[in-house]
This record gives sequence, structure tokens and C-alpha cells, in this order.
Amino acid sequence: MKNLEQEKEFFEKYFNARSGALYENKTIGFSSYFLSFEDGARLELMHNEQMDDPHKSYTRTGFIHMAISVGSPKKVDEITKALKADGYTVISGPRTTGDGYYESCVLDKEENQIEITV
Repeated sequence: MKNLEQEKEFFEKYFNARSGALYENKTIGFSSYFLSFEDGARLELMHNEQMDDPHKSYTRTGFIHMAISVGSPKKVDEITKALKADGYTVISGPRTTGDGYYESCVLDKEENQIEITV
């Protein structure tokens, strides 16, 4: 992550994440936050001063997105609408996929794909 505070606030605002305290190791230029979600899932946001951050293609190999279940199609719609109103890019949906999932996909400020699903 280039901007830990921005990313932490994104997950807190739209997905009700709760953040632990900022961890910093100034010797190696590393910092991170652990975020906890209502269902028990945890996510660590990390920053290192030496990180390379190339352009993120929508169709690259490797880790490409993360999915967050919000519990209902109505919540998918509400969160997607709020993100769009706040200037985030919605790259798909909300829609029912060919395999029956109701979802949308947005880009956070660092162009990470976040899938919002039931």
C-alpha cells in the first residue's frame, strides 16, 4: 500500500472494519494495520518504503482481487452506490454473474479490485 491511512479508512467506512493500532518498524521502513471484520475475517494492510508498485492490469496473473461478503443484494447495491458517489471506479455490476453470484467490483484508490458480494 502506498497510503495506509487512506486504505484503512476505505475498509472502515465501507465495510465496517475495525483497525488495530499502527505497527511500525522504522529500521526497515515497514508499517501495517490489522483490520478485523464482523465475521471474524482479518486483513493486514502493509507498507514498506522499498515496495515497487507497477500498474495493475485488470487481467494480470496472480492475486487480482479480494471479495467481501456484505450479506444481501441490498447491501451490495448500497455500498456500490456510495462508493460511486464518492468517486470510486465501479468496473462491474451490481449484477448476477453466470454462476449465480450477486456482486459488483470497484477499484480502491490504489487500483486494487474489491469485489462486493452477498
